[in-house]
Amino acid sequence: MRSKPSMTLDRVLSRFGVASRTAAREAIVAGRMKVNGRVVRDPDLWVQPERDAFHFDGRSLKPARKRYLLFYKPKGVITSHGDPDGRKTVYDCLGEERAWVSPVGRLDKGTSGLLLLTNDTEFADLIASPESRIPKTYLVKTSGLLGDDVIAKLSAGVEMKRGDWVRPRSVRRFEDRGKYTWLEVVLTEGKNREVRRMLEAVGYKVLKLVRIRIGPLTLEGLEVGKWRELSPAEIHALRKSGASGPPSPVS
Repeated sequence: MRSKPSMTLDRVLSRFGVASRTAAREAIVAGRMKVNGRVVRDPDLWVQPERDAFHFDGRSLKPARKRYLLFYKPKGVITSHGDPDGRKTVYDCLGEERAWVSPVGRLDKGTSGLLLLTNDTEFADLIASPESRIPKTYLVKTSGLLGDDVIAKLSAGVEMKRGDWVRPRSVRRFEDRGKYTWLEVVLTEGKNREVRRMLEAVGYKVLKLVRIRIGPLTLEGLEVGKWRELSPAEIHALRKSGASGPPSPVS
């Protein structure tokens, strides 16, 4: 008896590193995909990657080599595969060596710093999931000098607009420079525009935002707009940083 199907056909193309989910659906509807020797035009068909045979444009498909990239995203670059307005995307920075990889979470256009990209969807889900509690560390330039009482309030957790709460793992004063305070903020939840919204909740704005660390990974030795492959040891350490129990404190 055939076991329960495990994945939709469009996800197979994405998982195997052939195309994005959107492009995969279009290709399947166009009749470019065969499953066990038969043309299939239903991207929502459930299949078993470990048992079924797949051909795309006549070529037998096997899982792509897993890629894990650490990218130093510049400010002004969007975390998207394409943009109808012609804005520069992270993929414009990856060069000819890029395979099909997807961002693990997002950094908004105005934020720079560490961004992971991979074609290993299980790994991406682990890193992005709030349940993994993998710490993401940011340097934040605020729109004024923050008193200790404001930093204490941020550290305790604040209610943002629409009743959403943010509870950072830690907030500490990095330095006061001129009229501005630089903070180091460590988060584990990964909510949309979380740092910006938490500062707005206490009456300040973010003037500059850089993600400098994810788990044990940092930007050390990497220039803005450049990327490198993660080592097996780094991948293992990143997985462990989200295991049971709280992550290690950021030094």
